[in-house]
Amino acid sequence: MNRMRAALASDRSRNRRRAFALAIASCLLGGLALAGGASADFWTPESGGGSENAESIDTLYKIVLAVAAIVFIGVEGALIYSMVKFRARKGAVPAQIRGNTRLEIGWTLGAAVVLLVLAVVTFAMLDDIRTPENSDPDGYPTPVVADVKNASAYQPRPPNGRSLKIQVNGQRYVWRYTYPDADDNPLNNTFNYTELVVPTKTTVTLDIEAQDVAHSWWIPALGGKADAVPGHTNFTWFKIDKPGFYRGQCAELCGRNHADMVAQVRAIEPAAFKTYLATKKREIAENNAGALERREADAAKDASANDAPSSEAP
Repeated sequence: MNRMRAALASDRSRNRRRAFALAIASCLLGGLALAGGASADFWTPESGGGSENAESIDTLYKIVLAVAAIVFIGVEGALIYSMVKFRARKGAVPAQIRGNTRLEIGWTLGAAVVLLVLAVVTFAMLDDIRTPENSDPDGYPTPVVADVKNASAYQPRPPNGRSLKIQVNGQRYVWRYTYPDADDNPLNNTFNYTELVVPTKTTVTLDIEAQDVAHSWWIPALGGKADAVPGHTNFTWFKIDKPGFYRGQCAELCGRNHADMVAQVRAIEPAAFKTYLATKKREIAENNAGALERREADAAKDASANDAPSSEAP
């Protein structure tokens, strides 16, 4: 009888060890799959691929995700081990201990090391995310831009100080894009709504504002989000190497038609962009001239109607 009980106890112990090993293996496989997904684009399908700063943001995100996966595996593995190793047994009296000083110091130092590593990696990559790079030699010719600062936002200049500055204005429920020229007259600047057209191989810096309520400019493949706030200017940048089309969305709940406030960026070759600007400027000038003619014709018609003698008897 005692031998039978011992055999049954041995079988149960063996089964428990197998179950514990299976649980640990499942956690490890899940963690490896998570880390593998972090190294691919499974977790960030819309991030990166369009601009260098977006690639840096995407890489930093995946590094943080991989570290989080390792921490998750360690914590869950320790939890499962403790549940199996120290599970309640009939008639067992748990040991009365006050704690494990070495273990407590170890996991405190471990958490501090993780935070330190993430902080060092983040600050090491932050300069590539914030600071624009130079345009390519065959990019669109751009002027030297001013080093713009304000109370809470700062847009560093490229090393050579040249970029294509575009003003982005959020309005319920559309984005307006203005291309400032060199004549210091904002009334004759080229502009467009909904779609931002930019040249490839050219560093583009954006001054982002809002006309009415808070909006948020975000094209995931081109970089991080930048809030558009009334009375305040935020900044971001990107440089697209190849022609393409990138789509985003206002990321700040701005009203009932918030979902309709899409953002679109179309990158074209520098020569095509030069033609686009000239064509757009001519269209705006023609439309303004036509509108002026219609206003003058309406004014003349109103004046003629007011000067005409009345047909009613006195």
